[in-house]
Amino acid sequence: MSTFNPTHRRDSLAGQATIALYRIGQAINHIFREQGTAHKLSTAQIQALLFLRYARPGVHTIGGLVQRMSATYATASGVVDALEGKQLVERQLLPKDQRIVTLHLTDKGVQEVEFLENMLNEIESALAELSESDLQTFIRATQSIVRRLQKAGHVQVYEMCWNCQFFHKHAHPNAPDGPHHCAFMDAPLPEPNTYLECPDFTPEDQ
Repeated sequence: MSTFNPTHRRDSLAGQATIALYRIGQAINHIFREQGTAHKLSTAQIQALLFLRYARPGVHTIGGLVQRMSATYATASGVVDALEGKQLVERQLLPKDQRIVTLHLTDKGVQEVEFLENMLNEIESALAELSESDLQTFIRATQSIVRRLQKAGHVQVYEMCWNCQFFHKHAHPNAPDGPHHCAFMDAPLPEPNTYLECPDFTPEDQ
């Protein structure tokens, strides 16, 4: 029977790898807390800022933030309230539907995200010390793990459009709303939006 006791997991390769991934997770959480202290932000507030900077505009709502953070509506709303108080985020009514409130980074919020950009540099530097073949093996292995955890409902994967089965490149080459098309939303896609993360991403090979 599996336990959290490392003396149990050291006897199997999968157990040793689990502990290693857990420690990497601890390191990332520590980095987020350090940056949060330096910028007077909670980890949840940092996550919200990154979400609003890199997720596609259509999910910039409290509901989208709830999904990304795996939080309650009240928690996500409280995070947005705090960021509004810091003048990093503002709420706006959707012009086409005044019942929908969208979230936007202020100029100050965009600047704050730029300050946070280097948070994962130390993790990336550690990975860069691996050989190319080891790094390729690591990528394949962790991608397989993420897919398994995604299917189990533990991970919400946000990816960009270009390898998504719903993405149709240059479907509307002369359209003012964008040259590409998203079959999931049945809508044109401007080029800049294809480089933002989307929760509806579905790999081409599925």
